[in-house]
Amino acid sequence: MQTKEKYINASPKIIPHLLKDDGIFPNSMLPLLVYKNVLVLPADHQPQIIEKIFEANNWKNTWRNGIYNYHHYHSTTHEVLGVYSGRCRVLIGGEDGIQFIIEKGDVIIIPAGVAHKNIGGNEDFKCAGAYPDGKDFDMNYGKSGERPQTDHNIGRVPLPATDPVYGKQGPLFMQWIKQPH
Repeated sequence: MQTKEKYINASPKIIPHLLKDDGIFPNSMLPLLVYKNVLVLPADHQPQIIEKIFEANNWKNTWRNGIYNYHHYHSTTHEVLGVYSGRCRVLIGGEDGIQFIIEKGDVIIIPAGVAHKNIGGNEDFKCAGAYPDGKDFDMNYGKSGERPQTDHNIGRVPLPATDPVYGKQGPLFMQWIKQPH
């Protein structure tokens, strides 16, 4: 396999989405980031290339699959998803959140607390995911009793040391400024 830089677009379109607490899902003071067409993937080894890029930037505990078709969020870590096949319409922030389409070559960085849900992926939609420092993640669904513990957890999640695609100099740091939750 070639060096990871060959597969990274040096100037992707970066789209931030700021999602406030809706009373059910805490969401975040940090924006969810969509890196459009950031990955230039060949016809083969697509998931492995994404995993190597994430792992080289210390986003580990990788997995491959899709996005669940129900609202969920993680209160103990941030998450990155890299799309290697197909396309998917996602709903973020809860029922009154925002929708957008992600497709092959896109990366989304989801801050701890931000609800996300697949509301319409095509049959071949697949992504690889990872977490800063390989953190274990929890699963939360917006059910009564999750909060205030999840709010406390989210407030303790540190900013990652690296951007999952670009490393120490990535655009994540221009977008994420730690604020109280």
